[in-house]
Amino acid sequence: MPRLVLGPIQRHPDVSRVTVWVETDAACEVLVAIAPQAGAAGAGGPGPLGRVAGRGETFEVAGHHYALVVVDGLEPGEPVPYEVWLAGAAGPPVRVWPEPDAPPSLLRPVGGVEPVRIVFGSCRVTAPQEPPYTLNADDDKQGLGTDALHALALDLPTRDPATWPGALLLLGDQVYADHVSPSTAARIRRRRDVTAPPGEEIADFEEYTWLYQEAWSQPEIRWLLSTVPTAMIFDDHDVRDDWNISAAWRAQIRTEPWWDARITGGIMAYWLYQHLGNLTPDERDRDPVHRAVVAAGTTGTGSTGGPSAEELLRAFARRADARADRAVADPDGRAVRWSFRWDLGRTRLVVIDARSARVVAADGTRAMVDAAEWAWVRQQTDHTGEVDHLLLGTSVPYLLSPLIHNVEAANEQIAAGRWGRRAAAAAERLRQALDLEHWAAFGASFDAMTELLRAVSAGEHGPAPASVVVLSGDVHHAYLARADLSKVGPAGVHAPVWQAVCSPFRNPLSPAIRRVDALSRRAPFAAVSGAFARLAGAPRRAIRWTVTDGPWFDSQLAVLELDGRAARLTLSKTEPDGTPGGLDPVLVADLTPRT
Repeated sequence: MPRLVLGPIQRHPDVSRVTVWVETDAACEVLVAIAPQAGAAGAGGPGPLGRVAGRGETFEVAGHHYALVVVDGLEPGEPVPYEVWLAGAAGPPVRVWPEPDAPPSLLRPVGGVEPVRIVFGSCRVTAPQEPPYTLNADDDKQGLGTDALHALALDLPTRDPATWPGALLLLGDQVYADHVSPSTAARIRRRRDVTAPPGEEIADFEEYTWLYQEAWSQPEIRWLLSTVPTAMIFDDHDVRDDWNISAAWRAQIRTEPWWDARITGGIMAYWLYQHLGNLTPDERDRDPVHRAVVAAGTTGTGSTGGPSAEELLRAFARRADARADRAVADPDGRAVRWSFRWDLGRTRLVVIDARSARVVAADGTRAMVDAAEWAWVRQQTDHTGEVDHLLLGTSVPYLLSPLIHNVEAANEQIAAGRWGRRAAAAAERLRQALDLEHWAAFGASFDAMTELLRAVSAGEHGPAPASVVVLSGDVHHAYLARADLSKVGPAGVHAPVWQAVCSPFRNPLSPAIRRVDALSRRAPFAAVSGAFARLAGAPRRAIRWTVTDGPWFDSQLAVLELDGRAARLTLSKTEPDGTPGGLDPVLVADLTPRT
């Protein structure tokens, strides 16, 4: 009898369809059925098979079985309890979800005129959800505190489903391949010799599957992902710290004999566990890699007896990784576009790949997003009169504190050789040591983003939306910044432009780093760092911005509520010491003028 290994995870929604992702332990047919009655889901023993609203066959990659089932015929704003059934080669279908005594899992398409609530954040370390909240039971260091997603999962069943978020946006570091839990480290030690590199870090695709299973299998997290449509984009720790920070970093990491298995395994796993569910059903159907892998993974080989699904996906992963080396991106030769778009009613969410889409070429060319992918991003921001709000998700923040922005801008110039070879080498070491890799460290891309935001805000891409909000994570604290684009370009600015940063879900900064951050926000440091950046050759930019609220630390999540032309941001924290108490709001901010 086939068994459910992971999931169900609710992925891309629209006004009538939702994609449900699962991993199973054997080839089977996956059926998503509407529960026979509202109380049937999670009410103890399984009842009869209800109306089957979607079904699909699994496909196999390296001994792992996956399916994405499209459920159609749903009504926006009307949550429907559902069940997952598996049918093997012999015997009747067996109900495998929901688990006994669990809250109902609800199919929840998004659209219509109801308000849209989007929860977002990043950086979640997998660790126990009980005291002492550390990765090691005998660890006397600072605990990790309560997981914000854990707190959200416990809170939602106590509330009216009409108030639940319509989407959950995970902005990077869903898993930490370079910082595993003790249980995963023990599995690694049983599998291979950890005295050889990469030690107790993740080595290949098989070990990546363990990471995802551990991160998403905690009962309350599993329920949360089963009932809130979830979008995801990776950041560096999903592969390794500083991934694609510079050409020098890529050149060095490629000298490591274990790197090929690590990077190909990481991209293969990302494609399966994160990327496919970001796509609409039509986009998946058109994708040649998806078609080839599913065909090979269903039959065991390609349709003509060619390579296996694993071989196809591994070759694809190598092509995807190589894109960062190209000084000039070729739209026809581009291996993949990880960026994606979700339309949630009259809110458009465009999530930008700010990690794998980078160009860090040996000739010194640097771009946060390659030319082909940036052209796609620009295209998604056209016709903004169709939406009330434009959201741009990017794992690394666009707007930082002024001092950090100036340091990153100066570092890019010096590392490029502005002050000679010795200074360039020192700047590269500093870049990697301090993670100087946000939009400010890719000056040309920062300017391109600024111009895009100005044009949208000024109504040059169609009537201006009511708000433009950049959503980011990565930096292990939260803050809200307001951009002033009035002196950028010829046209006036109409829509407010914001940067909202929320991080971490669970991976707090140490007290020492927090003190350094507090010092960095003082006005004299900003002025001195600005002068230094000009001296290093960084251009003076017309955009100005103000950090209006924050920073906040510890575990936290943010909710953006979009109701007609109104937008409101709420930031909530958990107790830093893990004391039960749920989520406590620390900021409620209107991002549009109140009427």
